Amino acid sequence: MLQQVDRTYVLLRGRKLSYFGGCDYFRLASHPAVHKALHDGLNQFGLNVAASRLTTGNHELYEKLERQLADFFAAQSAVLLSSGYVANLAAAQALAGDFSHVLIDDRAHGSLLDAARFFACPIVRFKHRDPADLQRVMTRLGRTVRPILLTEGMFSHDGEIAPLREYLQRLPTDGIILLDDSHGGGVLGKTGKGTLEQIGVSRQRIIQTITLSKAFGVYGGAILGTRALRSKVIQNSGLFVGNTPLPLPLANAALVALQVLKSDASLRQRLLRATNESKTTLRRVDFPVAETPSPIIAVLPRNERDAEALKKNLLAAKIHPPFIKYPGSPPNGYFRFALSSEHTRSQLDALLDVLVRFTSINKPICVPLKRVPNETVWCFR
Repeated sequence: MLQQVDRTYVLLRGRKLSYFGGCDYFRLASHPAVHKALHDGLNQFGLNVAASRLTTGNHELYEKLERQLADFFAAQSAVLLSSGYVANLAAAQALAGDFSHVLIDDRAHGSLLDAARFFACPIVRFKHRDPADLQRVMTRLGRTVRPILLTEGMFSHDGEIAPLREYLQRLPTDGIILLDDSHGGGVLGKTGKGTLEQIGVSRQRIIQTITLSKAFGVYGGAILGTRALRSKVIQNSGLFVGNTPLPLPLANAALVALQVLKSDASLRQRLLRATNESKTTLRRVDFPVAETPSPIIAVLPRNERDAEALKKNLLAAKIHPPFIKYPGSPPNGYFRFALSSEHTRSQLDALLDVLVRFTSINKPICVPLKRVPNETVWCFR
């Protein structure tokens, strides 16, 4: 059990440790303006509308937040949901019956695997981030298929980015992509619009879903797309129709978080600088890190002894060891470090010092992440 304190630390059994777990990339969950908006929202609007938006629960804050989200991500419209996980399910419910096949990345997040079932059509996996294997699948299926491809934008297990441009080239013109951009939204791209902006592709054939619990530090999720898609979600998604929406204080806090991230470009600049400098340092000692602007560093130890040694060294440096054992992860677990814009130089240097020293003594300390046969995917939300 952890208690987060001072934005980049946790208390663990009375010890204050630097914290590189979680994915609050800008620490907006502890931003004073966001906290104030949360309290103001509670005092002004109360806690809960206690009803579906299709009955008496469609508060003005929800539509205001949807407009602001659509503006931030340069989309025609947005539909607010109660979480990023639910956003993928609701999008699939809305589009059920529109496609002949679901094509899904072999390491797609569990929410996409669950969403795939709502399409009520054959589900075909392709190799992780592999356009050539996607082409093989498309050739086997033939020219008459109308597929929807499900993938994450920035994969949460190691920070790799989906090759969206290559996917679009291999899909038929009426094929589209459902893009779970929970980790890319707010982080990637010059203005934080996510994986689409980072790669430079149009959203014309892409439905983007996001969470508000990562870069924006609050809670909730959204589907970003056309006005026609919004209408389909409202008409066809049982999750949207029957779901009590986001508590009003959280909606109010999300509006302020959006404005903070939109107006303060230094947040992304600091995060990108910390990411680039950290990865450059690690590459000098042949530490395997993703060649992306993602602030995630993954370490898969060779064995239990290496894992325990790394834990010990991290604790000695007053760093919480973010060791993950999770359904679908490597059987023996792995470390995932998520950098933030608010980590100090001394915190980053302490982490890098541990990883560099450990690498030099225990080469190689990790191997590339690979999917375990017959296991689910190695991604987390």
